[in-house]
Amino acid sequence: MNRKLPLIALLTIAVSYISSAQNSPSIIEDFKPSTKNQPGKEYPQVNSQGYARFRIEAPAADSVRVSLGLGGRGGTKLEKGEDGFWVGTTEGPMDEGFHYYHVNVDGGTFNDPGAKNYYGSVRWESGIEIPAHDQEFYALKNVPHGKVEQILFPSPSTNTSRRAFVYTPPGYAENPNKKYPVLYLQHGWGEDETAWSNQGHANLIMDNLIAEGKIEPFIIVMTYGMTNEIKFGGLRNFDITPFQTVMVDELIPYVDKNFRTMADASHRAMAGLSMGGMETKMITLNKPDVFEYYGLLSGGTYAPEDIDKEDVKLIFLSCGSKERPERIKEATEKLKEAGYPVASYISEGTAHEFQTWRRSLKEMAPMLFAK
Repeated sequence: MNRKLPLIALLTIAVSYISSAQNSPSIIEDFKPSTKNQPGKEYPQVNSQGYARFRIEAPAADSVRVSLGLGGRGGTKLEKGEDGFWVGTTEGPMDEGFHYYHVNVDGGTFNDPGAKNYYGSVRWESGIEIPAHDQEFYALKNVPHGKVEQILFPSPSTNTSRRAFVYTPPGYAENPNKKYPVLYLQHGWGEDETAWSNQGHANLIMDNLIAEGKIEPFIIVMTYGMTNEIKFGGLRNFDITPFQTVMVDELIPYVDKNFRTMADASHRAMAGLSMGGMETKMITLNKPDVFEYYGLLSGGTYAPEDIDKEDVKLIFLSCGSKERPERIKEATEKLKEAGYPVASYISEGTAHEFQTWRRSLKEMAPMLFAK
């Protein structure tokens, strides 16, 4: 079934951070290197309150500013020291979790040499991690680990081979006769198929949930959503047809042929964050015979009139408390009243960012393919 979808907000305006005095009495001086730093690099740093501090070497520069958040809005102005290093601390604490950022030097855009890079905002951006109170659920632990492997699958519709990453759970190789359900998990605008593993730690979330006995193992497939050809603000012109063809007619058959899947709609889910949620909604409505589990993570909502009850086993809706949680709550209530199998989750204290989506995956995963 084809339906026009309202434009959803893909990016929230990042909080604007302005430089503050380095020795402000309100800031606890227990800064430590971010866990997303390059090996051996001391900066950027974060403290126990969630402040971030940056130090950039640019002795000939006249102005250095750090822009935080998807799209790089806002910024922290750095001050130049006699040693040629520019240093600055965010005006306030940042939300827990992962954030993109880049450095503006005299109007030019650069990445921080001290930080690792992650694909977001249609470019490789620097990344910083603000330790979260609940970070244990995506921590690297001494538990059995699954495998994330790159695959290249033929795509006649685009006249090339396309890339996807496939997570197979612990024990997959050791159980050659066992078949698994599959979640097709999509990234957001400006990101690519590396996002859910690198920024989202989807594989670690799965490993930990499986080790704790909270979910039955399943496969996750992550591919490029063909979104970066659409510039921000041009989503009304977005055509789902090319990606729908890649997903339904090319990727799914390849995965079913090359992995031990339970190749039917009742064992197949699709979910996505932000624009990946919009893609999920479009494809699940257009192809109700392909998936029976739907997940929109900061990616809009469904209405009862969108879906036939017999087509779906679970609708999962989520967002951050700093987004528009009332929309999720209202949509959930309407679906419940109409008798649909729906669940929702609001990530407290987060916005349109990966901590929201990490938590959402943790909450959604145990509901998928539940017996």
